[in-house]
Amino acid sequence: MSIIAAALKPQSILIATDFSEASEKALRYSLELARFYESKLCLAHVVSSLGPAIAGPGAIAACEEAVLREATQLQASLVRTGGRSGIQPKFFIRRGELWPELREIIREVSADLLVVGTHGRHGIAKLFFGSNAEQIFRQAECPVLTFGPHTNVTLGFVMSSTRPTFLFATDFGPASLHDLPQAIAAANQFGARLAFLSIIPTAQSHTDEGLSNWQAEARITTLERLSQLAHNATLDLKPELYVEFGSEKPVSEKILETADKVRANLIIMGLHGSAHTGILSHLDLATTYDVISQACSPVLTIDYSSGDNLRARSTEVTAAPFSGADAIRRNRFGVKW
Repeated sequence: MSIIAAALKPQSILIATDFSEASEKALRYSLELARFYESKLCLAHVVSSLGPAIAGPGAIAACEEAVLREATQLQASLVRTGGRSGIQPKFFIRRGELWPELREIIREVSADLLVVGTHGRHGIAKLFFGSNAEQIFRQAECPVLTFGPHTNVTLGFVMSSTRPTFLFATDFGPASLHDLPQAIAAANQFGARLAFLSIIPTAQSHTDEGLSNWQAEARITTLERLSQLAHNATLDLKPELYVEFGSEKPVSEKILETADKVRANLIIMGLHGSAHTGILSHLDLATTYDVISQACSPVLTIDYSSGDNLRARSTEVTAAPFSGADAIRRNRFGVKW
C-alpha cells in the first residue's frame, strides 16, 4: 500500500498559464491540489517570440510588458481573494518556443505534475496541435493534468463535497499498466470510486453466429483481466468494471460516453512513447486528443517512457497471481456491459 500511496504525491506542481478563462479553471484546481498535497506551486507563461519578432523590437517589448502586467494582476488577485492561503506561487515568464521553454521550467522546478488548459489567447492551445502536442505528451517527465475547453468546474474532485468517480481506461498494454498506480493512488487519496474501462475492437470477417460467439468469449476474457487488475489494486472502495465493444464510433467517443455514464470527475489514461500494438490497443495519441478536447472532466495522462520508477510499481501492482477461483469472484465488482 505504501508503494501505491507514493505513486501520486506531487511536491512541486507547475501550471502553464496564458491568463485565459481555460487557464483560470486549471489554476483554481492547481491551488486546491497544492493545498491538498502541501505542494510547491509554480506558474509559467511563455511569450512566443515568432509574431513579435516579425513585427519588430517594439512589439516584443509591448508584448512582454503586457504579460508582466497580467502576471502582476494575477498575483495580486491571488492575494486579495485569499486564494494563496499560505501557498506562495512562483512565477516564470520566458520568451521563445513554447515547449522547449516549458520543458526547461519543468526541470528547473523539478515539477512532479504539469497542469495545462487547452485554449487561450497566447499560445497554450498550440500545445495540442502538431509537434508541440506530441512533445508535451511524449517528453514531459511528469504526469500531465489537462483541462479541455469543455471541462465543467462543478465536477471538480478536489473541491467537491460528494464522493467522486475516476475513470481508468486501459487496453492492458504497458502504457496503461504503467498508469495504474497513479489511478489507484488518486482514487484512494481523494476517496473516489475507480471505474475500470476496456474497449474491445470490433471483430473482422465473422458470420453472425461466429461474431456472437467471439463477442461472448472476448467479453469473458476482458472481464477476467479487468477483475484481475481490480482484485490486485488494493482500492479503498469497491471498483466498477465496464466492458464496451468497438463500433463505427471512434474509441474516444466510447470513453467519453462511459465517462458521462459514471459522471467521472477525472479520466486517467496512459500513453506510450512509441506506438503500442496489441489485440486490445486503443489508447493512442489521437484518442487522447479527442478525449481531452471533448471531456467535461480533466484528463490525467502519464507517458510510459517518462521513467522506470512507476513502471516498476505497476509491475508490483499487477504481478500477483490470479486463479480461476479469483475469476469467479469478479461478481463482487460492479460489472457493466
